[in-house]
Amino acid sequence: MTGVPASAAGGSGAKLVRGGKLGTAAVNQASLWNIANILTMVRLLLVPGFVLLLFHDGGYDPVWRAFAWAAFAVAMITDLFDGHLARAYNLVTDFGKIADPIADKAIMGAALVSLSILGDLPWWITGVILARELGITLMRFWVIRHAVIPASRGGKLKTLAQGTAAGMYVLVLTGPLATLRFWVMMVAVVLTVVTGLDYVRQAVVLRRQGLAAERAAAAERAEEALRTTVGTAADAAPAAGSVAGAKDVHAAAEARDAAEAER
Repeated sequence: MTGVPASAAGGSGAKLVRGGKLGTAAVNQASLWNIANILTMVRLLLVPGFVLLLFHDGGYDPVWRAFAWAAFAVAMITDLFDGHLARAYNLVTDFGKIADPIADKAIMGAALVSLSILGDLPWWITGVILARELGITLMRFWVIRHAVIPASRGGKLKTLAQGTAAGMYVLVLTGPLATLRFWVMMVAVVLTVVTGLDYVRQAVVLRRQGLAAERAAAAERAEEALRTTVGTAADAAPAAGSVAGAKDVHAAAEARDAAEAER
C-alpha cells in the first residue's frame, strides 16, 4: 500500500554483499528472486496463514488472536521493507508491479472482512475502505496511459492508520484500549475517504493534461505533414514547367522543319 511497486526487475541473479546491502552488480542484474520480490511473496503467503490463525477455535481465543496479530504485523512490516529496497536499489520487475499491490490489498482486505465476519468490525467500515481501494486501483488504470498517480504522504499515513487500527482489532482488547482502537479506526476511515477524493482529483487533472498533450502533438504532426506536402508540390512545379517548355520548343522545331520541307 505504499503506492510504489515493491519488487524488482529482470536480469540474472542478485547477490548480497557484506553488511546485507546489494552491490552495484546486483542492482543492474536483479532477477525475479531478489530480496524485494521474496518479501512480497512472503506477504502473499501470510494472508491465508493469518486467516487460519484468526478463525482458529471459533475466532475468539485470545492466544490464537495474538498469533494472528503477529502474522499480520509481519506482513505489514514486509510491506515497508520491500518498498524501501525497491526504491533504494531500483529492483523493479513486472512480477513486482503486479504482486506488490495485490499483496498489500490482500492482507488488509482479509483482516477487515474477517473481523467483520466475526462481528468485531462494522461492515460499513470494511465496505468504505475496500470500495476506496478498489476504486483507486481502477482509477490508476484509467489514467495510466497518460501518467502515474504518485503515492502521497496522506496515502502513506492512511496505510499506517489502517494497519494500526486493524491490528488493534485483531487483538482481544477491553476497556480504554477497546475505545482507543475505535477512534484510531475512525481516523483511518477519514484518511481513507479524504485521500481517495484527492486521488480522484489528481486522476482527473492528469487525464485532462494527457489528453491536451495528445491533441497538441496530433496538431503538430498534422502541421508538419501539411508543410511537407506544400514543399513537395512547390518543388514539383518548376520541374513540370520545364517539361512543358521543352515540349513547346520541340513542337515549334517540328513545325519549322515541316514548313521548310514544303518550300
